[in-house]
Amino acid sequence: MRKITKTYADPLDLVWTHAAAQIGIQIVRSAEVNASWNGAGVLAIGTPETLDPDDSLAQMILHETCHALCEGSDCLSLPDWGLDNFNPAKRVHEHACLRLQAALADQHGLREFFASTTMFRAYYDRLPADPLADGDDPAIEMARAAWQRAQTGPWSAPLRAALERTALIARALEGATTPESIWHK
Repeated sequence: MRKITKTYADPLDLVWTHAAAQIGIQIVRSAEVNASWNGAGVLAIGTPETLDPDDSLAQMILHETCHALCEGSDCLSLPDWGLDNFNPAKRVHEHACLRLQAALADQHGLREFFASTTMFRAYYDRLPADPLADGDDPAIEMARAAWQRAQTGPWSAPLRAALERTALIARALEGATTPESIWHK
């Protein structure tokens, strides 16, 4: 019998859990949630069988990181970043998060890969080429402030590295995927 000393882990999961750890977020998987921040450093993400087939741990971590960036540092000690997704008045917060998510993903040609897979997908798909451009959507101002935090704040280097590594993996897979794969371009 051979002794097993190593285990396999999905490279993209490694990239994004490493980035999360660098910014002070511990990732745990739970079949009890889609995504939930406990306000004390732990982000629970649904298990693969509870998420949509086009969800990934990377996409979920990026999305929740965008929520934190949109809400600002005061939200870090609040469960679920202080948001209530069932309150229609808070919809602008989700829209700002999606605008930031698209803008960050666009830097590496990953907008479709990191697309929202929730009921907000239609909003995400309608975003213009520049999701932070002037417009009448009140989410733009919030997303622009979050963009600044993402570019210059303490989370900027880990976030940038995770996006760059994701793009590197995507390039490595060019020509090796089928059309139904989220990696397929």
